[in-house]
Amino acid sequence: MMDVSQYLDVFIEESKEHLETLNESLLNIEKDPENLGEINAIFRAAHTLKGMSATMGFNRMSQLTHAMEDVLDGIRNNKLRAGEAIIDLLFKCLDALEKSIIAIADTAQEGEDDFSELIEKLEKFASQNAFQIESLPKPDNKEKIAEDGRQENEIPEPATVSDMDQYERSVIKTALDMNMNIYKIHIVLDAGCLLKAARAYIIFKTLEEHGEIIKSEPSAEDIENEKFDNSFSITLISNEDKDFIARLLDNIPEIHKITITEIKDGNLLENGTATKINDFIDNISRGRTESVQNANGHLKLTKTVRVDIEKLDLLLNLVSELIIQKTRLDEILNSDRAQSYSETLEYLERITTNLHDAVMKVRMVPVESVFNRFPRLIRDLSRELNKEINLVMSGQDTELDRTVIDEIGEPLIHLLRNSADHGIEPVEERIKSGKDRAGHIYLTARHDGNNVVIEVRDDGRGIDLEKVRKTAVERGIITEEESVNYGKNELIELLFLPSFSTAEKITDVSGRGVGLDAVKAKIESLGGSIEVDTEPGAGSRFTIRLPLTLAIIRALLVRIGNEKYAIPLSSVNRIVKIEHSQVKDTYNQKVFILQDKIIPVIWLNEILELDIPENQTDVLTVVVIQRGERLTGLVVDSYIGQQEVVIKSLGKYLSGIKEIAGATILGDGNVALILDPNRLA
Repeated sequence: MMDVSQYLDVFIEESKEHLETLNESLLNIEKDPENLGEINAIFRAAHTLKGMSATMGFNRMSQLTHAMEDVLDGIRNNKLRAGEAIIDLLFKCLDALEKSIIAIADTAQEGEDDFSELIEKLEKFASQNAFQIESLPKPDNKEKIAEDGRQENEIPEPATVSDMDQYERSVIKTALDMNMNIYKIHIVLDAGCLLKAARAYIIFKTLEEHGEIIKSEPSAEDIENEKFDNSFSITLISNEDKDFIARLLDNIPEIHKITITEIKDGNLLENGTATKINDFIDNISRGRTESVQNANGHLKLTKTVRVDIEKLDLLLNLVSELIIQKTRLDEILNSDRAQSYSETLEYLERITTNLHDAVMKVRMVPVESVFNRFPRLIRDLSRELNKEINLVMSGQDTELDRTVIDEIGEPLIHLLRNSADHGIEPVEERIKSGKDRAGHIYLTARHDGNNVVIEVRDDGRGIDLEKVRKTAVERGIITEEESVNYGKNELIELLFLPSFSTAEKITDVSGRGVGLDAVKAKIESLGGSIEVDTEPGAGSRFTIRLPLTLAIIRALLVRIGNEKYAIPLSSVNRIVKIEHSQVKDTYNQKVFILQDKIIPVIWLNEILELDIPENQTDVLTVVVIQRGERLTGLVVDSYIGQQEVVIKSLGKYLSGIKEIAGATILGDGNVALILDPNRLA
């Protein structure tokens, strides 16, 4: 057995990406069964996943994807129609593959799940003898004729080797007419290369990011199964120049020799074992290309590098230490105003700021990586609930810190399921109330200063606040008398209490009394907040605010007693000084009025159980923090000023202190605790 553990992480990440592609393309095919672009994309993803799993020795995954590939091949060759039964079966296969990948990530083994039933069903669909198959409509005879004589939308039947060579020459001639480059690349691997198929896969994958492979010698299947010596040849169509391709391959280890020959004439293509022509050839033969080109006619190139998150965390810690030392120098500068020292410190500050920004950008990931899983979720929920639901997403390119991205998926799933189950009405109810048959759930993301705002909104029935009030009284959460004084916001807050649910019937989707409390806890643990707005008959809106990063923030330093505390500046609305006599008692809550707004006020020394200074003055220093539309006043002894601080975790022993979000090291070497505005508010 050869050791493939070194490729395991890459396999898991690549497999997840291909599953996302499969899910997205399958949803598009369900809406448009004749979309050849999506059919080709899903076939390519399944084929790649099959080769990867076979190379890694995950045979059950390989067998399942091979059976899927046969069905998809039938669809793209007009032998099968992508009907409801096939789509449902393929989705079940994707679920099974996802379970296997999760098992591989946890144990390095693909698990014990038996895919034989799924494979059997796939084989029945793929076999014309076993099933009566409905063919796709024939192309219109008036459609455009390609250069090789075939109709524009016609897909060629499997051909003999000699016929395929002739077809390849035609394809290459078409590519040359489009001013594209064709390279015959001969690669010799090192004699000591132990995992030839895996190394070949990396080579294929690298080249496919910058063009399309139309032929390999030996065949791709033989290469996947390591049925070759130490060398193989590839024919590549690309818009990149020869030197660029050479540099790409030079960066791949375990390659002994590379020979690249540019083909200027289609007749120069040597005869040999032909592979099945892939999607790019189909597209060229129809006289067009898909999204491999940008507006300038060049291949669109996005260069990315996968970096272990632990390495990024290490780099971030080093940047954090640099910022701490810069802060200490600030303290020293206060007592020594030497000009040269000041200039050096300013230069150091620019460096640390730029370095910090650079590290943060590396850690930023588009929320698209989370959003992509939700169309499939809503599709399944609409079927389970027998409702018509459309998911509309926007702002997928909005970026968040990788740490936040990894944690935000589960809360969003809770909110989407809640909207689908409680919010969107059944079709009959929507029609009766004058709405469209299909309900809409809107998932949006956008930047707002140093925060990212994610909204989940639906056009459903809205939250029945009277029902919330009645449920709270029945369960003894509040009394009948107290409920009279509960307004809209107070009633909405009840929804976030543990085990609170107004659902009359428990379902597998929601109504088990778990969800919103867990959502709130998770979001607040990320330093964020959640707000709810609802209108009867018009729908509900859940608004999540999250910090761009959880590592380094600007904070307001305040003094309470003999201690210094930090308050995240993104939550600070203003600092005011008021007379003690302006504070009034109302409903067991101390408040003061600021610009016609009633603002609750909290004495931080009481919350933090600090000694009250003996010489209190009649003038109070109040830091007003904002949580959505709500303002809360925090009474402090004095404020020190703004400072960039590095957030350090309190560790598991102190993690239960709700009012404290973390700690930071100040310039004088002392530790200051960072207050959590969401908890305090």
